[in-house]
Amino acid sequence: MVTTLSADRLAELQDEDAEFVILDTRPADSYDAWHIPEAVNFPFDPEAELDGRLEELRDVVGDTERVITVCAKGLSSGNLATRLESATDEYDVATVDGGMKGWSGVYDHVSVDVGGDLTIVQLQRRAKGCLGYVVGCGATGEAVIVDPTGDIDEYAVAAEEAGLTITGVIDTHVHADHISGSRDLADDLEVPYYLGERASERDVEYEYTPLERNEVLEVGEREIKALCAPGHTSEMINLLVDDRALLTADTVHVDSTGRTELEFGESEARSASEDASGETASHDEGERGARMLYETLHRTILAEPESLVVLPGHVTVTADGEFEHGAPGEPIRTTVRDARREIDLLGLAEDEFVERMADAGEKPSNYEEIIEYNRGVRELPPEERVELELGPNNCSA
Repeated sequence: MVTTLSADRLAELQDEDAEFVILDTRPADSYDAWHIPEAVNFPFDPEAELDGRLEELRDVVGDTERVITVCAKGLSSGNLATRLESATDEYDVATVDGGMKGWSGVYDHVSVDVGGDLTIVQLQRRAKGCLGYVVGCGATGEAVIVDPTGDIDEYAVAAEEAGLTITGVIDTHVHADHISGSRDLADDLEVPYYLGERASERDVEYEYTPLERNEVLEVGEREIKALCAPGHTSEMINLLVDDRALLTADTVHVDSTGRTELEFGESEARSASEDASGETASHDEGERGARMLYETLHRTILAEPESLVVLPGHVTVTADGEFEHGAPGEPIRTTVRDARREIDLLGLAEDEFVERMADAGEKPSNYEEIIEYNRGVRELPPEERVELELGPNNCSA
């Protein structure tokens, strides 16, 4: 009988440098767009037979004794695992429960040391590079959650592991690449849910507590200051924690800045203008968003002390499934000084920056539907939420 592995167990095996080959049975285009690190591709249908393809499979997996199959949901990979086990005893065969959907729910809880009686846990979502946070006061045990994904149990567990009680949940902005779990988490715990005060301009249709410009939220003996940081979105806030760390969300990442056209693009520009062609309106809106981000970067982020720790909301995940900066289990962080030196975009003049923002590359999958859900204007059953956000985040410029 074929062994079934959880996606979390697969991650543990990778971290242990165990010897095996991951065989991804999805179509080549799906594999090329996004796959587990070091996986190899062997397209195989849910009802396919292995007859006549065993030699081809041997060539793909090479010299290994263990094969772990994976697909989108576990159907075709389970079929291949069963047929491979029946065809030969050459391999120890297993399949990943839930496939890439399961892999999308693998998290690492990483402590970030910024000094003082301040607890910060960075939750890293391996498959998408989403970074959420538990920010707490060691003295009182109070904490807030920042930018949780839909896997809200991960954040409750992380807070409990740190000995903290959640007293509030914050979204820095209306996310475009993943389903936010903030409303559900806040409702479950009966604690306030916060967004920046300008979220009203995005027509957010659910209840939230607005954080005004420079408003300070007390979390035990710790202070979190809401900085207005428009550009990636118009309502974006960044969170300055005790003057020790700045949670920058999608304003600035470790190796790039956020992109601007997910809100300030063609569809929203047309709704803001009666220009029948939409072309000029879209261009003007895109330029406006890019100039807003430029001002935020240079007048807010880079105006902070150079030693300030910067904690972003994403790390780029390559098509090969690797973090482009750092590695799972290590804190994804930089400083104002290092960001200034190492992110090329921050050295551009304003007009050059605006031109660069006009072409930020492929957009996140289904981002318009995700935005609608996160604004509260679209309802989705849980299984559809997961389907919408499968794939890379594509939030960096």
